[in-house]
Amino acid sequence: MGLLLKAGINFDLINSALLAFITITLFIFFINYISTIKRLFPNYSLQLAGLIGNTSFLGIPIAIALLPTETINFTIGFDLGTTMFSWIFGPYLLQETKNNHSLLNCRKLISSIFNSPASRGIIGVLVIYLFNLENIFEDFLWIPARIVIYIAIVVVGARLGIINKSKKMLIPFKDNIKYSSLLKLFILPFFIFAFCKILNFDGTNTTALVLQAGTPSAISTILLAEAYKKQNDLAAKAFFTTTIFSTVTIPFIFFLTSF
Repeated sequence: MGLLLKAGINFDLINSALLAFITITLFIFFINYISTIKRLFPNYSLQLAGLIGNTSFLGIPIAIALLPTETINFTIGFDLGTTMFSWIFGPYLLQETKNNHSLLNCRKLISSIFNSPASRGIIGVLVIYLFNLENIFEDFLWIPARIVIYIAIVVVGARLGIINKSKKMLIPFKDNIKYSSLLKLFILPFFIFAFCKILNFDGTNTTALVLQAGTPSAISTILLAEAYKKQNDLAAKAFFTTTIFSTVTIPFIFFLTSF
């Protein structure tokens, strides 16, 4: 809510959110309907790890540090799109396939939508706008929003430390982890870059979106995999591997897109 109020809900935010949401949806569709690609990403844990980035806890702080303030709409919009997809369709994709009655699936999908942190944030902001309280809450919520973001970076580091203690996590390129890492750190950012050029976005906004696309796998992919007991070990390995390699790929992406 704090980030949305600070950025303001406008066309830039909506467009970048739709770009992220539609892009991830298209990748999920093609991965699962092209058998050759499906063999590289045989389960949804690997697919989500290769598409859902750590935009909230890492991407937004990087954008705040490196880019002009006016790009925050694109940054938060992309985060909003990925967050909505992960918390709406993540549980839906990872749930057990048995008892897949259409009514039950519809109820679960609706439940996922309203339980999504992104959905709750949007509803909260709309309520604030409805009562014309945005000027009061904008600065009030912006301070804790920044504090939470910076603390979240510490949480990411702590999670990496826990994973690093497990020796089996230090073998990152087994179990198709290399394909998930390649998708997350190279293919997805390149796709977003090409799409931004087609849509004629300016250089700074393109950099903002590509940086978000190039963030490592999100912690939410681990949480979802653990909650549904779906290859949580693979999700943790993908998180570890992409986070380590992103220390090189993110500066490289920023260098390339800044020209």
